[in-house]
Amino acid sequence: MFWLYLLYYVLLLITCIIGLAVSVLGLPGLWLMVAATVVYAVITGGTVLTGATVVVVALLALASEVVEFVAGAAGSQTAGGTWRGIVGAAVGGIVGGLVGVPVPVIGPILGAILGAAVGAGVLELAGDVGDLQKAGDVAVGAAKGRLVGTLSKMVFGTVMLLITALYAFPVVSDLPAVDAAPLG
Repeated sequence: MFWLYLLYYVLLLITCIIGLAVSVLGLPGLWLMVAATVVYAVITGGTVLTGATVVVVALLALASEVVEFVAGAAGSQTAGGTWRGIVGAAVGGIVGGLVGVPVPVIGPILGAILGAAVGAGVLELAGDVGDLQKAGDVAVGAAKGRLVGTLSKMVFGTVMLLITALYAFPVVSDLPAVDAAPLG
């Protein structure tokens, strides 16, 4: 039985690492991590990973979303952006993260930051035609906000991964006893 739980543990960690990687693209990777911990807790019958740990992981994912949204909105807004800049930064960040920049490893991160800047700047310029300086300031603010949001999400995701890796590791004493059936 230990080997089966160890297999579940490895699959959980692989899923969490994938979740952390795709969260950089603006996709809900941290929520994939939460879902994986829930499934692991259910599959193991709560003997290895408790409900309290799952709740902590979920709360960290929620906190990450709040911090990312606030950072992105604040970046655009402190530069004088309106709702158009905020929407442009959000949409541009997702599109830029998916398209990426042709730089190994950090291409999606750079794409998301550049996409947020372009999206915010273009929509601000469309709303306030001719004010190129304001649109540029909003674009820079959106890029800074996206960078802070992405970095904070990576920190939250890394903490989630560490907590999951630590608390989900199957220990023989945590596993349910297996009844030995008599032979014959």
